Amino acid sequence: QVQLVESGGGLVQAGDSLRLSCTNSGRAFRAFAVGWFRQAPGKEREFVAAISWNGETTRYADSVNGRFTISRDNEKATAWLQMNSLKPEDTAIYYCAARAAATSKFDYDYDSWGQGTQVTVSS
Repeated sequence: QVQLVESGGGLVQAGDSLRLSCTNSGRAFRAFAVGWFRQAPGKEREFVAAISWNGETTRYADSVNGRFTISRDNEKATAWLQMNSLKPEDTAIYYCAARAAATSKFDYDYDSWGQGTQVTVSS
């Protein structure tokens, strides 16, 4: 497992952009796939995006494909989620997660989680 810290959330208007960061303090981060998930009030946690340990493989939920971009820099032990053209329905707590295996869109496959960062998009 690795310790993850998210940052970058905030309150924005529809159409704006935000970039979320997921940071780890150790070198083990480079061996882990990273996923972003979100949970809106009253809803189940859902998959947003994931990236392989070397950044060569990415996958996205249909709802964010074309608007969000996941990336990483293993030297900085950081992964990012660039969110463009934000919509009110993107409002949620966003979590990053890591697993020492291939990317997955299932939250139960991840064993390391951050504390979450709130993203609120007003209309």
